[in-house]
Amino acid sequence: MLTRVFSAAIQGVEAIAVEIEVNAGPGDPKIIVVGLPDTAVKESKDRVTTAIANSGFRWPRERTTINLAPADIKKEGPSFDLPIAIGMITVALGAEVPRLERCLMAGELALNGELRSIKGALPIALEARRRRKKAVILPKANAREAAVVEGIEVYGAANLREVFEFLTQKQTLEPVREDIETLFAYRGTDEVDFAEVKGQHLVKRAIEVAVAGNHALLLIGPPGSGKSMLSKRIATIMPPMTLEEAIETTKIHSISGLLDSEHAFCTSRPFRAPHHTISDVGLIGGSTNPSPGEISVAHNGVLFLDELPEFKRSTLEVLRQPLEDRKVTVSRAAGTVTFPANVMLVAAMNPCACGYFGDPKRECRCSPKQVENYRNRISGPLLDRIDIHVEAPAVEYKELSSSERAESSAAIRERIVQAREVQRKRFAGSPKCRANAGMSSTQLKTHCKLNAEGQELLRHAIEELQLSARAYDRILKVSRTIADLAGNESIQPAQVMEAIQYRTLDRNLWQ
Repeated sequence: MLTRVFSAAIQGVEAIAVEIEVNAGPGDPKIIVVGLPDTAVKESKDRVTTAIANSGFRWPRERTTINLAPADIKKEGPSFDLPIAIGMITVALGAEVPRLERCLMAGELALNGELRSIKGALPIALEARRRRKKAVILPKANAREAAVVEGIEVYGAANLREVFEFLTQKQTLEPVREDIETLFAYRGTDEVDFAEVKGQHLVKRAIEVAVAGNHALLLIGPPGSGKSMLSKRIATIMPPMTLEEAIETTKIHSISGLLDSEHAFCTSRPFRAPHHTISDVGLIGGSTNPSPGEISVAHNGVLFLDELPEFKRSTLEVLRQPLEDRKVTVSRAAGTVTFPANVMLVAAMNPCACGYFGDPKRECRCSPKQVENYRNRISGPLLDRIDIHVEAPAVEYKELSSSERAESSAAIRERIVQAREVQRKRFAGSPKCRANAGMSSTQLKTHCKLNAEGQELLRHAIEELQLSARAYDRILKVSRTIADLAGNESIQPAQVMEAIQYRTLDRNLWQ
C-alpha cells in the first residue's frame, strides 16, 4: 500500500513543501529512507518505530520505502518524524485517512511518542497556507508561533496517538488562536531609559538622528563615558515593528531556535550584542548547513559591536557587503541561501588602546605607533559605510551629580515614529527601502535635493576633507533624516552642516 503525507523542509528562512511517500511491499522487512535525507532524517526510522510501538500502534513488517520528494532538496533535522510515523501507521493499518490530503505536519518524536518542539514552525505554517492546505499540525510548543498566520487552522498536539486519532476523527483538537492586535498592543516596561543618562546631549541627538533614519552609528570616547550605556538604550526608542517586519524577524528567530512557548512571536525589535571573540560564521552566518548569523538574527533591529577594534579584522570586513545590500548570501557545498540583514549597526570604541588619546584631563600612555596600530584595526572602507561618527566625551561631575531628569525614551521615540511615518509614505512604492539609510542613487536624486547654499557647503566639505563618494551619499541621507525630524519638506543648509559634522569627527580623531 502507498500513502502520502505532507510536510516541509527549511531552506534559508523559507520552508519548501515536502511530500512524504510511504510504501510497503514484498521484500526483506527493513525500512529505507530516500530523497536526500541528512543523518538526523536517516536515524528517524529508529526513533519512529520505537515511538509507534510505545504509542500502541504497529508499523509495516514488509519492505518499507520512504521517499521524501522533491529528491533534489536536502532534508535536515528531526521534524520529519511525525509525518513519517503517520505514514507508516496508515500503511500498516491499510486505512484511508482523507484528512491527510488537507493537512501539513511536522514534529520531532520522543521514544514514548510525545512530540517535541521543532525549528521553523512559522515558515512551515506560511508554506502550508501558500500550498492551500486547510490545517497544519505541530507540537504544542510550536502552535502559538504558527497561529499568527491567518487563513489556516493550526493544531497543537501532545503526542503521536493524539495526532492519528485527530486525523481519523476519533478525537477533537481545538485550533490555536492568536490575536495579532493583542500581541502588538502589549509593550513591557523597559528596564532602562534615556532619562537615566546624565549629560551627553550631543551624543543623544546623534543617536536620535541615527534611529530616525536607520543609519549606522559609531561612538568614540574614553572608558566610562557611557558609550555602552547609551547603546543599550537605543532599543527603547526604536519605532514599533509592523506585522510584516515582525513575521520576517520571527522566521529568523524560529529557524535559529530562539523562540519558546512563552515568547513565540517577536513584536519588539531585536538587540544583539555579540562578544568580540565571535567568528566570521557566527557573525555573518554559514557553517556546513547554512544558518543565520548574528547580523541576520538582528534583522529589523540593532546589532551592537562593543569594543569594535577588538573584533578580528577579517570578521569586521565581512560586514561590508551586508551593510550595503541589507542581506547576506552564503554559498556552501550544501547550497546557496540568502538571509535578510537589514540592521542598524551601532559600534563603540576607544580612541586608542589605553582609551585616553585626546582626553584633556587624562594622559594617553600609548606611543604614536600604538595609536596608529589600534586605529588601523578598522579599515577605511568599513568606516565609510558607517553613516554617523560621534565623539562621546567624559561626563563632567556637575552633570553626574545633577538631579535634573533628562528627556525620556518615550518622548524621543515619539519624534522618531513621526519621522519614520514620513519615510514610510515617501517609500510606499519601494518595498526594498523602508528608511532613509536604504535609499538608492535614484531616490537620493529625487528626495535629497539641495539649494545653492547647501550644495556649496557640501562641495567645500568634500574637497577640504577629501571625503569619498560613499561619504557624499551618507551626508545626503543623514541630512534628509534631520530634515524629517524637523518636519521640513526640503533640506536646509543647517541640516547639511549637522550631517557633515557627523562625518568629519572621524577625520579629526584619525589625524
